[in-house]
Parts: sequence; structure tokens; C-alpha cells
Amino acid sequence: MRFSSAAFMIGALVAGSLMTTTAASADPAKISGSTTVGVHNTYDPAAYDYLARSLDAGSSLVELDVWPNFITHEWKVSHDNPLGNANNCVAATSPGQLYTGGKNKNLEFCLDNIRVWQEAHPDRGPITLKIEMKTGFSDNTGLGPDELDATIRGHLGGRVYRPADLLGGYSTLDEASKADNWAARSSLNGKVIIEVIPGTVEEQNPTDTLKTDVEYARYLVNLKNAGRLGDAQIFPTVHGAAGGDPRDKYEAALKPWFVVFDGDANAWVTQTGPWWFDANHYYVVMTDAQNVAPAIDSRNPTVDQANQRVADLAKQHASVITSDWVGLTTVLPQVLPRG
Repeated sequence: MRFSSAAFMIGALVAGSLMTTTAASADPAKISGSTTVGVHNTYDPAAYDYLARSLDAGSSLVELDVWPNFITHEWKVSHDNPLGNANNCVAATSPGQLYTGGKNKNLEFCLDNIRVWQEAHPDRGPITLKIEMKTGFSDNTGLGPDELDATIRGHLGGRVYRPADLLGGYSTLDEASKADNWAARSSLNGKVIIEVIPGTVEEQNPTDTLKTDVEYARYLVNLKNAGRLGDAQIFPTVHGAAGGDPRDKYEAALKPWFVVFDGDANAWVTQTGPWWFDANHYYVVMTDAQNVAPAIDSRNPTVDQANQRVADLAKQHASVITSDWVGLTTVLPQVLPRG
């Protein structure tokens, strides 16, 4: 069918109007209707001397790179050392201990650092915890999704906003998200929302035929079928921005259990039409915010440049944006309306 240029313009205007209306319908009081700012690789000592400093600076996202060490049966936290730790987490049971003592601790200590900091800041809004499983799970050696969940429950306790909390009385997470059953931000003070993504090593490993996103989603569905969804602590996440519905790559039974998406900000803006994700109230983490044109410094842009980028990506329907703006303590704490 052929359309005249006038008809095309009218159609575009109508579509634009619908997109604007959909975005405006987001409730800014809910986490689905707001945009926050976080710091990439928050655990890295090159970013902060102690993990708690990132939270002091206002970061709403903490990122941990996790390796399942099947030799010692531990969850290691580092960028590129599968056998050891290289991070800014410490052994802390009180706020004063968050900034002292030896670093380079296992995952449970990093979780303790978040919990102890939140106990000292009960009015602080929810923190997104991004876990990158560098080589994926190692379920056959006892380091699978259920063991990771047990570690999280043991160290964050009831502070986690779980898939079951979003689900409510709906049949799937997709139904719950489309109905905007997400919680109000004010009810999530002192809470943690956890996403898990496949790691860089795992994604480049052609022999790994069961990636983190699929493995955790299958585990989640199995828990739901067993009446134990409340055990799950983590939202499985679609990694990588893509046009259309990127969940089409998953088996049909898993697709409606993905409502969290994580990928490059520039790809979201230029390739995907992110208004669709907002219309369905999906949770969207946009990374490398500095690379969206015009590119700005990844670590030390001006405050005005960073503020403008945050505002722009909020309009592009990000739930969380990340960069390496470790020192921008007036930018990181922002909470903007989404859309």
C-alpha cells in the first residue's frame, strides 16, 4: 500500500501524540515512573576507596562483578580475577566500620556493606544492585541461582524488592508490569532491587550454552510453578539494547518473566524506540550515558553537562542511567520523572 506524504505526516503526528500520552501516564510516585543515576563498576577501588562512599555520593545503583569460584566455593568480586577479590568491600557490622579495615572481600561482605549503610540511612530511596555474573553460574558445583539467592537472603534479609512483590495477584511479571503494579518509591526506602546479567566472559564463551539470563529465568519459573516464587531475590534481565521486543529470543515460557532490561544508552536512544518499554512500565537501565551524542566526558563532565544528560535520558524513559561520574555528588542523588 502506498501513502501520500501528507498522510504519512499525519500518521507520524498521531503516533507521536500517542507516544507522548503513554509516557505522560507514568506515575512519578512509583519506581516505574522515575529516573535515577548510578555509577558503573561501583565496587572498583579506582572508583571509590570504600563501597559505602558510592552510596554517600548519592549513587542509586551499585554494580558488582561476580565470579563463582568452584575451587573455594565462594562468590568472588573483581573485574578480571576469577580466583580472587579486587574490590572496595570491607568487613562491617556497624556504620563506623564501613570506612576502615581490609578490603577485597567476598560477595557477602559487599552485601553486608549495603545493608549496614542502609540501616544508617533509613530514609534513602531504593538502590538498584546490578550483578554481572562474569562467567555465569556454576550450578553443577553448588554455585547456582538458588545458592546466590540464599547468600542474598542471608545478608540483605527482608530488604530486597523481589519478583513476588511485583507479581502480586497477576499471572506473570509481564502482566504485573503492564498493569503498573510496581511499588511506590516511598515504600521502598531502605530496599534493594536486584538485576542479574550475563558476564562479558560468559557472553564470549561459545561453549557456554546456558547463559545467566536464561538460567535464572528458568529457575524463577520453576519456583513459581512450585509455589515458592517468594524465594527468588533477583529479576532476570535482558542484556543489550535491541529494537522490537528483545525477549523474542527466549523460549515462550520465559518471555513474560523478563521485565528488566539493561543496555547501552546510545543504542536505546538511536535504535530501540524506548517509549515502548515505558508504555509497559518495564525497568530500563541505560549504561554509558556519556556516549549519547553529543558525547561528554565519562568521568568528569561539567555539572551542567551531566545534569542535561540525565534530564535527556529521563525523557527517553530510562529507569536508571549509569556512567563513571564518581565525583558528581549533586548529580548522582537526583530523582526525575521518567518520560
